[in-house]
Amino acid sequence: MAPESEEAAYQRAGFGNQLTLGSRPAVIVVDLSLGFTDPSSAVGGDLRDVVANTRRVLDVARAEGVPIIFTTIAFEPDYSNIGLWISKVPGAKQLVSGTRWVEIDPRLDRLPIEPVVVKQGASACFGTTLLELLKELHVDTAIVTGTSTSGCVRATVVDLFQAEVPVLVPSECVGDRFSSSHDAALFDLNAKYADVVTTVEACDFLRTVHPSDSDPTTNQPTPRKTENQ
Repeated sequence: MAPESEEAAYQRAGFGNQLTLGSRPAVIVVDLSLGFTDPSSAVGGDLRDVVANTRRVLDVARAEGVPIIFTTIAFEPDYSNIGLWISKVPGAKQLVSGTRWVEIDPRLDRLPIEPVVVKQGASACFGTTLLELLKELHVDTAIVTGTSTSGCVRATVVDLFQAEVPVLVPSECVGDRFSSSHDAALFDLNAKYADVVTTVEACDFLRTVHPSDSDPTTNQPTPRKTENQ
């Protein structure tokens, strides 16, 4: 008997079903700080396409009144909160609070009303107030962009999924140091934890929702008044 193919095994198990999305999304931008988007940084790389595509999503989100939340990794100057990163990824020592490396990439043009969640772990949900913030905003769906696909993006998506927040991941809006890691992470995320979509699909979804017109107690759109009402 021939061994079962990976595709057949996934189909038999029912992996990859689409999630049911809500009407009050938020965009979460994971770690697109200069420490990761500037190739001269010890842990940085060329993420110009990821930044450009994320900016496209942010422009639509801002036009539609959709909340945007940024994250950045920042450690104390004495590294008292760096944990095991210091031994596993020594280059992370560059990500010190108050330095340019923890600042959000200016190409994303973050607005003052758009919060930055400071984290020390891989997941944006670990040891932070992100989930509480999403609850306060009555968010029922997240669009996650950023870096790295196999690291902090993946960890964040898994934690959001476990917190029962459906997630869309625009594949062109996330990046990694190696295409193999990026592709494997996207495959796994789409199979188990999120819906992987294109940038265009993510933008189209944002244009179909009107969070300011939704009742946060029910997540249902409030009926719009017509000219005759």
